Amino acid sequence: MLTRLEKDSLGEKPVPADALYGIQTVRAVENFPISGLKPLPAFVDAVIWIKRSAALTHRETGRLEARLAEAIVQAADEVLGGRHRDQFVVDVYQAGAGTSHNMNCNEVLANRANELLGGRRGEYRPVHPNDHVNMAQSTNDVIPTAMRLAILATLPALLGAVDALARALLARGLAFDHVIKSGRTHLQDATPIRLGQEFTAYGHTVERHRHKLTQAADWLRTLGIGGTAVGTGLNAEPAYPGLMVKYLSEISGLELTAGEDRIQLMQSMGDLASFSGAVRAFVLDLNKLANDIRLMASGPRTGLAEILLPPVQPGSSIMPGKVNPSIAEMVNQVCYQALGLDTTVALAAEAGQLELNVMMPVIAHNVVFGLQIVANAVRVFAERCIAGIEADERLCAYWLERSPALVTALAPKLGYAEAAQLAKEAIATGLTVKALIIQKGLLQGKELEQILDLRAMTDIGVPGGVGLPGGG
Repeated sequence: MLTRLEKDSLGEKPVPADALYGIQTVRAVENFPISGLKPLPAFVDAVIWIKRSAALTHRETGRLEARLAEAIVQAADEVLGGRHRDQFVVDVYQAGAGTSHNMNCNEVLANRANELLGGRRGEYRPVHPNDHVNMAQSTNDVIPTAMRLAILATLPALLGAVDALARALLARGLAFDHVIKSGRTHLQDATPIRLGQEFTAYGHTVERHRHKLTQAADWLRTLGIGGTAVGTGLNAEPAYPGLMVKYLSEISGLELTAGEDRIQLMQSMGDLASFSGAVRAFVLDLNKLANDIRLMASGPRTGLAEILLPPVQPGSSIMPGKVNPSIAEMVNQVCYQALGLDTTVALAAEAGQLELNVMMPVIAHNVVFGLQIVANAVRVFAERCIAGIEADERLCAYWLERSPALVTALAPKLGYAEAAQLAKEAIATGLTVKALIIQKGLLQGKELEQILDLRAMTDIGVPGGVGLPGGG
């Protein structure tokens, strides 16, 4: 492999001759052969947005010569357009704060800018990675800002998937509104509920989480860029924070504001932990939904089998004809992974000291990665599972008719104790509640039909109006 020799404050090192990165990136690659995981594209984009915006800002303030600024901008645009992506090579698990990734980006842009100006890779003339690409910046304000930008840029995909899931659930809720089934609490028979009510409730839960996610994300729109080393803004011109937000808003399309207390925005990872917590809360309900779907679809002969899932693949390598709830099972696994990611974020967010949290690389990776996998899982769940669910109305009616919990509707008329005795007799004899009542002659005719009106039991009210003015 052909190499070139570069020098930094620690000495000299060979660098691959064709690499756009430089000596500091090589040191990081040597130091951190940890996971093989490279920075996520959204995070790379976010840092490049910052470098591009800084060049434009310094050109506007007159601090950076126009031709140098324009070369950096052109190099950044090439990266954002999809070129040179293989040059961002530092492992996710790296030195604290993310200095290695920051320098990787600085070196790539500097080398490419110099090429555009007629220079050669590794010479860093006239564009230097620290003096020009990193001008008025520190890893300590670049990475926190990039984390916020990457999350906000990734969020729309999740919100779109969440919207699709809510729509699919609410559509099933409408389609199943006529299907009456047994409710279940403690996994035991409970009073009737409409299958449509269950799915509508799922849809409303998902909608509520969408609102919570957007609320949590709003705290990320305030940027601490311009804080430089410890948040005080040393070496940044006074106009820098405002101009950076202006240019970052333009390139990203995001609604952003300049933070007033940049020290606070550097010290605290609380906003990111809160957002990760909102994802966690959504994932908890998402996992419950996937489990409910699996439970209602259990069978086809020895489970509940109240709903039928779209068959997406054969379910067994040994049992012919078996079809498993594959999509819901995938969702479970993604949820467990996302919960683990959030735990890491929570612990890392707490681990800052004084003016800096050095755990930012793992926070950034876990939040963005979590957003990506949850978004993909939710989208697939909505499209390949929820939207195609059908109800087995026969089995729903079968289980409901045999539920001893129907005696609940009789309690206002007969009293709790007598209703409880009827439930015990129904279980012991195998008779339905209705058959048992007829056999005993407790109720008959219109009164019986009104009190045991299954549809009426799924809405608020007292069966037959018992105990109400004008009732029995």
